[in-house]
Amino acid sequence: MFRPLIVFIGLRYTRARRRTRFISFITFTSVLGIALGVTALITVLSVMNGFEAELRERILGMTSHATITGSEGQLSDWSNLEPSLREEPRVKGWAPYIEGQAMVNFERRVSGVMLRGILTDYEPRVSEVARRLVEGRLVDLKPGEFGIILGAELANYLGVTVGDKITVITPQVTATPAGILPRLKRFTVVGLFQVGMYEYDRNLALIDLADAGRLFMMENAVSGLRLKLDDVFYAQRVARDLGPKLPGPYLITDWTQAHSNFFRAIQTEKRVMFIILLLIVAVAAFNIVSTLVMVVTDKRADIAILRTQGMTPLDVMGIFIVLGTVIGAIGTVLGGIGGVLLALNVETIVPAIERLFGVHFLSADVYYISELPSKLLWSDVIQITGMAFLLSLLATLYPAWQASRIKPAEELRYE
Repeated sequence: MFRPLIVFIGLRYTRARRRTRFISFITFTSVLGIALGVTALITVLSVMNGFEAELRERILGMTSHATITGSEGQLSDWSNLEPSLREEPRVKGWAPYIEGQAMVNFERRVSGVMLRGILTDYEPRVSEVARRLVEGRLVDLKPGEFGIILGAELANYLGVTVGDKITVITPQVTATPAGILPRLKRFTVVGLFQVGMYEYDRNLALIDLADAGRLFMMENAVSGLRLKLDDVFYAQRVARDLGPKLPGPYLITDWTQAHSNFFRAIQTEKRVMFIILLLIVAVAAFNIVSTLVMVVTDKRADIAILRTQGMTPLDVMGIFIVLGTVIGAIGTVLGGIGGVLLALNVETIVPAIERLFGVHFLSADVYYISELPSKLLWSDVIQITGMAFLLSLLATLYPAWQASRIKPAEELRYE
C-alpha cells in the first residue's frame, strides 16, 4: 500500500503552494495543537508523580514501612526478634515504640495528640524525625526526665516553646481515696519538629520509651516494632515472607495497608487527569480530520488524474494516510521533546516565573510543599506519545477513505 510513489506524493502535499496557504496554516495549527497537548500531558503527569513521591517520602519518613506487633496489640519480647530481622536482607532498620492517644494542656489550651514513645538510639534507623527537628535534639529525650518533642503546628496552637512545661493526660485512670482520676504528668518541651505534613505536625508528640511505658502502664512491653526497608515497594512481599521466620505468632502490617486509601486516591486523580488531558490531545489530533478534508477538496482534480493513470483506491488512501501521519508524527515528536524538557526543568522554570511576575503559585504560608516537584517517568512519555500518534493515525482514516471514493469521470467532466 505504501509504495515509494505514494509516500512521495503524501510528503509533497505537506508543502503549500501559494493558493493553498490557508490549508498549510490549518496543518500548522494541527501540529501545534498536538505538540502543546502532549507537552502539557507529560508535564502535568510528571508534576503529579513528583507530588506523589514527595508525599510518600514525608509520610513514610514518620511512619514505618512495616510494623510487627503481638496479637493483643503489645510486644513483650521485641529484643528476641532482632536475630530474625538481621537475617532479612531487605530490612535495614527497626525500632520499638509505644503509641497511644492523649491530651496535652498548656494554660487554657487543650489538644488531643498521638503520643509516641521512642528509643533515641533506634529511632533514626526507621524515621526522618531527627532531620526534621527545627529546635532541640532527639537525644534530649532522656528516660526519667519526662521531656517531650512536639510538632511545630501543635506547639504553635498551644503557644509553647522549648523549655515550657505542659500537662499530658492519658485515658488510663488511677484509683485514689478521692475516686477514679485520670493519669496526669508534667512534661518539659525539649524540641520541635516540622515534617511538612499537617497530620504529623499538628497531632504527633514524641517522648522517651521508658517514660511512655510508665505513662501508659506498659513497663515491660511495647506497642510493636517499626521496620525500615531498602525499597518501600517490597513492603507487602517482605511482610509476607518475614512472618514464618519469626519465633512465634506475630501480626505484621505494611504501609500499603495503613495508607492505602490515600495513595489510591492519588492514583485515581492521576488517571482522571490523564483522561482529561488526553481529550485535549484528541481534539488536536482530530483537527487533522478537517485539515485532510480540506486537502481532499482542494486536490479532487489531482486525485482524479492519478486514478486515470492507474492508481487504485487503496493507493489514494495511502497518500492521505501518509500526509496525516506526518502531521501527527511531527506534532507528537515536538510535544514529546517539549514535555521532557519542561518536566526536567519545571523546578527551575516555575521559580523564575514567580520572580519575574512577583507571584507565588504555592505560598509557603498556605501549602507545605511550596515548590513544584517533578518526577519524569519514561513509561509515561512512551504511553502519552504512543496514544497521541495512534489518535493522529485514526484521524486520517475517514478523510483518506473519502478521497478513495472520488470518481475520475465525474471530477474531470468539466475540466
